Amino acid sequence: MNEFSHLDENGKVQMVDVTDKIKTVRMAKSEGIIFMSPETISAIKGDTLPKGNVLTTAKISGIQSAKRTADLIPMCHQLNLTFVDIQFKVETNYILIKSTIKTMEATGVEMEALTAVSVAALTIFDMCKAIDKTMSIGKISLVEKVGGKSDRVAEYRPQVGIITISDSVSMKKSKDRSGPILINGFTNSGCPVRFKKVLPDGSDKLTSTILNWIKKGAELIITTGGTGIGPRDLTVHTIEELLDSKLPGIEQALHDYGYKKEQTAILSRLTAGVIKNTIVISLPGSTNAVKDAINVLIPTIFHSFHIIKGEKH
Repeated sequence: MNEFSHLDENGKVQMVDVTDKIKTVRMAKSEGIIFMSPETISAIKGDTLPKGNVLTTAKISGIQSAKRTADLIPMCHQLNLTFVDIQFKVETNYILIKSTIKTMEATGVEMEALTAVSVAALTIFDMCKAIDKTMSIGKISLVEKVGGKSDRVAEYRPQVGIITISDSVSMKKSKDRSGPILINGFTNSGCPVRFKKVLPDGSDKLTSTILNWIKKGAELIITTGGTGIGPRDLTVHTIEELLDSKLPGIEQALHDYGYKKEQTAILSRLTAGVIKNTIVISLPGSTNAVKDAINVLIPTIFHSFHIIKGEKH
């Protein structure tokens, strides 16, 4: 069973921190039903109720409530909604309410979709209660969710190799911090990290290590360090000489994500590409850079291995 994300380590309520999550297009749809007498349905269709047009009022209330969800539910994030729509399907003795909510944010809009349907149903109840004492609100449920990590499901998990490139770490003058972050990140996502190594900056063993790991079955190799602009920062140059093709989209995504958090990220170099059927990515050596990379790459990068194996995009 998954742990509750709204509880801290002491069991106290907390708001989920979505600061580091990637903003993507997200959509959610919800449905709910309100039962009533056929006579009430006829009155709604004929627009003869004393409080006015029921469905127009309910639609407006649903839209308003979607925009105010964060005010109603304590741990919800305030989101900039880009689209809210409420639709009604009127039957003989019930009305089906449907909501569609969209945003371009770092977290989903499921609660907004559910709130919109709930408040629209309550509004219909309020508009009709004077003439119908039999009304009841039925099941309200989330019927579709698009966007975020759960939308990019890829079953395949590649065999991973991690290379830390640092003079001080190789000479044991400092502790390797970036390598373990990558190892833990990919291990926790279900990837077997079979290969691990530490090399000094500008090591002539980098090429042979990568090619040897590829022969042994490494499918994703990530280096961290040696990407600066100093004379011994040769990682990017060395790897790019080995690549059969580059993956500029990965480079752009990593740069864009890093720059939005820290402007000095524009000074970091990185590269990504393919050698045979192995993806190789070089990252800066900072802990922030590798943490950012985990957020950007996992789980999206796993989809690429389905493509490499000839499956559809």
